[in-house]
Amino acid sequence: MSRSAPKIWLLIGDKLGDNHQVELIARHLTARFGWQIDIRQLRFGASFKTGKPRFRASVDHVDLAASDPLTPPWPDVLITIGRRPSMAALWIKQRSGGRTRLVIVGRPRRWLNRFDLIVAPAHHHVPPLPNVVRLGLPLIVTDPAALATARNQWQAQMAQMRRPLFAVFVGGPTKPHVFDAAVARELMQRAVGSAAAEGGSLWVATSPRTSAEVVDALAAALPADGRLFRWSAGQADNPFLGLLACADRFMVTGDSVSMQVEVARLGKPLAIFALPVHYGPVEYLRRRAARYAYGKNGSRPLARLIRALQGLGVVQFPRDVAEIHQLLFERGMAVALGQPFLLDGTGVDVDLANVVERIGALAGGQTLVSGGADPEVNCGPPMDDVSR
Repeated sequence: MSRSAPKIWLLIGDKLGDNHQVELIARHLTARFGWQIDIRQLRFGASFKTGKPRFRASVDHVDLAASDPLTPPWPDVLITIGRRPSMAALWIKQRSGGRTRLVIVGRPRRWLNRFDLIVAPAHHHVPPLPNVVRLGLPLIVTDPAALATARNQWQAQMAQMRRPLFAVFVGGPTKPHVFDAAVARELMQRAVGSAAAEGGSLWVATSPRTSAEVVDALAAALPADGRLFRWSAGQADNPFLGLLACADRFMVTGDSVSMQVEVARLGKPLAIFALPVHYGPVEYLRRRAARYAYGKNGSRPLARLIRALQGLGVVQFPRDVAEIHQLLFERGMAVALGQPFLLDGTGVDVDLANVVERIGALAGGQTLVSGGADPEVNCGPPMDDVSR
């Protein structure tokens, strides 16, 4: 009883955490409407793999030869996430004559009116507009099958560690967060103290953003019976999922929203180590301006001017991971590192129903496939119906 299905693209980049969020939406769209989703993977030019291009509707930063084709027929709906993919999404919308509807997860750098739906978690300061859907935690859920596989692979090795086993997940410096050797030493001092207080052991896992100086500082402060995983590209022995499945307590650096949310959604005892923050004068003023524009002074001329500048793309929208920390604290899903762990967590699922229905409306309200049903979020269907 389905009508012609819309053409939907997922436009993704090289950040796995970002990609998993839009893939989760795709699974729910497939379960809800029976739609086949077409994934278009972008590869970026050498100077833009870590560098940030000027935000505009463009594919100049994309390695088109190495990426999936960006050619007509253009999609009816395009779902994306992140700065670099969203620039290409805006370019596609231009090429389609404005027909392609854009859905972005997170905050656009600017031009909120050019996106048809903005799915904004708590740490993205986006104004309350008709095209904005607010979330609490980001759309990050660990794959249960992958978690079970990792448990089978790692549980024997981790059983040799003194319990409770403390997993320390380490991110890296992202503006405005400071994460140098001194901060790493403070992290280890507090982590070692927490583990010693319970007679447990530490297993520290670094990540792609962890700098060499931080890794060296972590190694120097690690107890003799502790373990350290030094991340490098292509390693097959990454214990992250194994620790997520088998560890008893978790400490996560405050820069990494994805690792915090993965632990919290599973109901694991979580402590957050907030990194020091340094705002330059421009960034400080930008954040103050954004809060002023949508606060109690919103009707004043200056607030209206700031909103107009945001609409023109002159003033961008801030991101503040401390909002995620506060949300996790308020929900009883985490504590600040140094406080007693909460040991009775139950985890929480994501609520995508509203997001899925809004995307369905953008796609033209196509009829639900007979017998379709919303999936269980923590054990959603594999991406068999999503083609590359």
